[in-house]
Amino acid sequence: MQRTAKILIVDDESPIREVLSASLKDEGHVVFTASDGESGIRAMKEHQPEIVFLDIWMPGSLDGIEVLTTARKQFPQIEFVMISGHGTIETAVKATKLGAWDFIEKPLSMDKISIVISNIVQYQQEREEKTALLNRLRRSIALLGEAPKMVALKQMIARAAPQQSWILLLGENGAGKELVAQNIHYMSSRASRPFIEINCSSIPEDLVDVELFGYERGAFAGADKTQKGKLELAQGGTVFLDDIADLSLKAQEKLLRILQEKKLQRLGGTSWIEVDIRLIAATKKDMEKEVQSDRFREDLYHRINVVTFNVPSLKEHPEDIPVLAEHFSDHAAKEGGFVKKTFSPQAMQLMTAHTWPGNVRELKNFIERVYILTPDETIEVPDLRFAGLASTLGNGANNSDLPSFRDARAQFEKEYLLKKIQENNGNISRTAEVIGLERSYLHRKIKAFGIEVLKGGDDQI
Repeated sequence: MQRTAKILIVDDESPIREVLSASLKDEGHVVFTASDGESGIRAMKEHQPEIVFLDIWMPGSLDGIEVLTTARKQFPQIEFVMISGHGTIETAVKATKLGAWDFIEKPLSMDKISIVISNIVQYQQEREEKTALLNRLRRSIALLGEAPKMVALKQMIARAAPQQSWILLLGENGAGKELVAQNIHYMSSRASRPFIEINCSSIPEDLVDVELFGYERGAFAGADKTQKGKLELAQGGTVFLDDIADLSLKAQEKLLRILQEKKLQRLGGTSWIEVDIRLIAATKKDMEKEVQSDRFREDLYHRINVVTFNVPSLKEHPEDIPVLAEHFSDHAAKEGGFVKKTFSPQAMQLMTAHTWPGNVRELKNFIERVYILTPDETIEVPDLRFAGLASTLGNGANNSDLPSFRDARAQFEKEYLLKKIQENNGNISRTAEVIGLERSYLHRKIKAFGIEVLKGGDDQI
């Protein structure tokens, strides 16, 4: 069922206001009326209509065109439909250029008016849904953390996103460069257009042209249909070139030409295609060294290096690890169907002290692993060690002092088993069931590690 609308009719002819108002009310719409331009603008402020039917020729200080010019600036959410009994093509064109949705001549056709309203309502519904979707998306990709470097990064994004400047992101693998690029895109005026990611390091040299520029049918053996490239698919939106320093010099030359001329040619094609894209590039490499070593074109570097962001590694804002850990914990619980787990203070301290060479991505993957390997609802230090986190903190040995990986693993296993046996009050059968081991195998492990179990349980050694 189509949604009804709030409609304002601005016309100096009383019969038209009355007949049109009655007809629209019969269709379920909420209708207001005004007899001239000044009262029409006052009614827009008071009633906030979604659609305004606006007569062009009206007495008073404001005619319909003047009302449209003023109201479009004050009420950008309203759609205007111009009506007139003395319309000309020039007037209709002028109204359209000023932002009117449509132009309807008198005598008014209710069929045409109903169709126009239906189209506007559908458009507004889609716009609202898209806005709601974008807002949910912006929340889901929000950058977490309140460390000074993260606050500074978010402030830079807020300033740069509304502009059209090209951006170069620098930072280690896993620090969140793609997430920064997504934030820039979805906070920009291009948010409703495509966001296309291209990983330059993963494109084989002989497929660069096909991947970036597309191809025409018959361009090469097996090209049985025309295929758009990723640059063309991003039309009106944003292209994120990750690992741009890994592009070959030949591909760099072609990319530079496209960025300069703002048009491309598909492989095997003869016509030029206009492209309107915003470029965000990213790399973990020192671009100035790449340029000095002739591995990256200096002219392309200066072309993309309009605004530079440094995305901090996790070791530069370790105070944000607890917030990130809780966020990834919520995600792991939801996606994996687990009961939400909590980290003990000692476990959180251990994670905060870790260097995380893989940055935020490593932290996220590690917490997912901990969820899989830890059956209890509270995550302790032995659980982290059992999942592979090495640190000098906690009650166990300094893992870096252990002579081999085998010794480190044995230390992790011993601490893990001690914790689980204690949790189950020395009941070996129950412990074996909880951690998913055969009872006989657990007995062998207990003997091998020299673990002593207090007597007095239901199932003792």
